[in-house]
Amino acid sequence: MSPPSSLLARGKALPAPLQGALLMIAAAFLFAVMNAAIKLAAAEGLHPFQIAFFRNAFALSLMLPWLARMGFGVLHTDRLKVHLWRAGIGLIAMLCWFTAVVRMPMAEAVALNFTVPLFATAGAAIFLGETVRARRWTATIVGFLGVLIILRPGFAELTPVTSLPIIAACFMAITVLIVKSLSRTEEPMAVVLYMNLLLTPLSLVPALFVWQTPSLRALLLMAFVGACAVLAHIAFTRSFARADASAVLPFDYARLPFVAAIGFFLFGDVPDLWTWVGAAVIAASAVYIAHRESRVAKVRQTHRPGSEAVKAKT
Repeated sequence: MSPPSSLLARGKALPAPLQGALLMIAAAFLFAVMNAAIKLAAAEGLHPFQIAFFRNAFALSLMLPWLARMGFGVLHTDRLKVHLWRAGIGLIAMLCWFTAVVRMPMAEAVALNFTVPLFATAGAAIFLGETVRARRWTATIVGFLGVLIILRPGFAELTPVTSLPIIAACFMAITVLIVKSLSRTEEPMAVVLYMNLLLTPLSLVPALFVWQTPSLRALLLMAFVGACAVLAHIAFTRSFARADASAVLPFDYARLPFVAAIGFFLFGDVPDLWTWVGAAVIAASAVYIAHRESRVAKVRQTHRPGSEAVKAKT
């Protein structure tokens, strides 16, 4: 047995929760490396909008072999409009996020972007009619207080750039809700493929307004960004397939120490104390929300007509 296959076999032999945790840590590391590569590509003279286009184009090219193997039948869908909405909203989130990564210290941008689950909770209650009780609303409010700790309005200068990670998080939360809806009828890989198929031409439009011919080094960096994005999303998705969201979500916040370390060694960024404190508040709130959602889902499953628990009682 070759070393890679032996390592894969050992990984599959691990308990499922541990597999999920390791996959989430891998995703967090890949996302951190991707952000650093975005910043390095910008240092080559490329605009964030152009980097976003190349990220999508290279990610799509990596998925085309899978499409060729599976056949175009995997693209059959009755919900093309929903995919289009997801791509359009995702593009806004991506442009805001890439601009924030380029123009802000990465650790601060990532800390503010931790608010995605908070926006998703509020959006699920407002737009999807999901029941969100007092505990989750309280955790959501506490999480947004963590944003104020990082930004410190009145004590630190607030600029339009500092709002970009929060705007990106808001739109990312909307895409989370759309994907939750799509997952009821669509295959996960098809959802990812449609995202890249639609985002590539959509992201070309804003990129054309700031276009500059990239150097070979910049192209290699953007190919690396695309590869990291695909691998990170695969690890992230499979992590949730191995264990409950409440069990693996805490490991997603490893992004901050990864980003802080990479930012320090590559760019000399040093996050201040308030960034760490605010990020801890936001992360704790998001983890609590995930834990509550997991418990509520299990209770609903237990009391659903026809469930094993109900059958056992009858």
